[in-house]
This record gives sequence, C-alpha cells and structure tokens, in this order.
Amino acid sequence: MSASLAGKFQDHYDVLGVDPKSDSETIQQAYSTLAQKFHPKNAAMGNKEKFDAVNLAYEILADPLLRREFDKVKGVGQDEGSPSFSGTEFFEALGRETSLRATLLCILYDRRRTNPLRPSLSMRQIENMLAWTSEELVFTLWYLKQRNMVRSDDKSSLQITVEGMDCLETNMPAPEAIMPFFKGRSQA
Repeated sequence: MSASLAGKFQDHYDVLGVDPKSDSETIQQAYSTLAQKFHPKNAAMGNKEKFDAVNLAYEILADPLLRREFDKVKGVGQDEGSPSFSGTEFFEALGRETSLRATLLCILYDRRRTNPLRPSLSMRQIENMLAWTSEELVFTLWYLKQRNMVRSDDKSSLQITVEGMDCLETNMPAPEAIMPFFKGRSQA
C-alpha cells in the first residue's frame, strides 16, 4: 500500500464501483477490469496510486472476514430509514428476556458453586450450552453486565458476581422457565 493511502479511509465499494450487496464474482470482475486499466505498465491509463487502491479494495472485499469487518465500519446492513416498533413481537420477547437472563445467571451460579477455583466460563462454552441466537446472548450479557450481575475476567470469560447471586436467590426461577433454553446435551 502506498504511503498516500495509509491512514485514509477508503470506501472499497466505491473504488471498485460495486454495490455493497455485490457477490464475490462481481467484485472479482470489477477488480480484474480496474487492475488492468490502472496497472502501472499500462501506458495509456496506468496510475500507481489508483492501482494500489484497487488492490487494497479487492484484498479486503475478497476475504469474507475482512469484508465483514469493513462492512461494520462502513455501516453496511445497518437499519436505514425510519425506526419502527416490532409490535406484538416485542411483548412476546419481553417475557423471554427475563427467562434468558435467569438462565445465564443459573449457568454461572452453578459453575461458581461446583467449581469455585475456576468459576468462569468462556463465551464458546456458554454458546455451546444454550439454544439462543447470538443477538439474544449479546443483549442478555449487556443487561447483566450493566447491572453488575456478571463480569468478564482477565481472559474475557464470564462469571457471576455477588449481585448476580443475590438476584437469582431473591427471584428464584422455576425450572420449567429455564430448561427449554438449553441444548439437549448441556444438562447433566
């Protein structure tokens, strides 16, 4: 990458002239066309700076992980237009959220109780135990961390706090409200 590109934001979709929803084949075709056009050895249109920009754009957009990260920075896929209310879906989710929080607190309480020397669980371990979406887990963790009921240790694993234990003991959930959220093999 040339020094002139370093530190500047480059919209890789604009550089290649493709839509953010383009598939990998479209991105490949745009790259091939522009790389030939701006290649420094092209006497008519050669341009090293544009060629470097095209190469960088392709490098990012051709790699699914790098493209996903770029899309987050650019805001691709984020809600556009007027905000809306999800209606009855919201009210159905409201009760579910309470049970999801209780479920996670139960898991972490049980871990602290049965393994006090290693009371933390990694996100991967928790994800493997629960039949939840990523969004549900992220939302639940956000709430529990804001309320200081769960914290991350120095390795980003999760553990229950005293506040979380007190909350669970004060508002003891019914097993039938918690057990449906587990994957089958996660129960002893």
